[in-house]
Amino acid sequence: MIPLLIAGHGTADTEGAEQFRRFVKRVGTRVEVPVAGGFIELSPPPLAEAVSGLVDGGGRRLATVPLMLVAAGHAKGDIPAALARERQRHPGLSFAYGRPLGPHPAILALLRERLAEAGADPDSTVLLVGRGSTDPDANAEVAKVARLLAETTDVAGVEYAFVSLAPPDTPVALERCRRLGARRVVVLPYFLFTGVLPQRVAAQALAFAGLDVAVAGVLGDCDELADVVVERYREALAGDIRMNCDTCLYRVALPHHEHRLGAAQAPHDHPHDLLGPE
Repeated sequence: MIPLLIAGHGTADTEGAEQFRRFVKRVGTRVEVPVAGGFIELSPPPLAEAVSGLVDGGGRRLATVPLMLVAAGHAKGDIPAALARERQRHPGLSFAYGRPLGPHPAILALLRERLAEAGADPDSTVLLVGRGSTDPDANAEVAKVARLLAETTDVAGVEYAFVSLAPPDTPVALERCRRLGARRVVVLPYFLFTGVLPQRVAAQALAFAGLDVAVAGVLGDCDELADVVVERYREALAGDIRMNCDTCLYRVALPHHEHRLGAAQAPHDHPHDLLGPE
């Protein structure tokens, strides 16, 4: 039995962190192996604590699923660097590393459910808002999800925006929707759980004047999401890791990002990691 390690980013929002912890327990009811989850920064438990618990239970090889919607810097660099540090702390330990959740059909179905719950109809324009990244490939994944939603959802159209690090932001994108003739916009936060950033998306959306704006809920702690994590776990065990490296800024010298080609990766220093960096 190879245990499952779920790696989250962390949040300063206590409810968001608690939703992650509840979700880890939900996943644990859907597989017959030990399951633990930890964060790479901001909130407890740290990833190191989750690893130690699985190792203490006899785990010598762990399958790790990055609980991320897109393959940005956390999934590509921060989590692998943190796992490398854990190998130093636990000699003989090895990892099978899975891929982020991505635009899985179950994720798209959940997004359509959240839109329906928010009252989206054929006259509604949808604004999908992702976290945003300095990685152009990660931002392109959000644009891909927006297009997939546009072609699989009965709405007037789907635009996209980011809450940080990349343009356009939510107010700019809403203004674009207004100028394109949108009569009603449903803002769809592309986030797993609540937290500082999805709350910021909602606040910016509801403060926008000149449009009828509603805000949908985040994906949330649910069985459908848990099943995607289990699927990614089984892929990792089978070595079926279909990562996109064609436009990865760490492997390809993309214009304006050449300095990041082959850049060394280092784990975050988690405030609750009592062992500290090594």
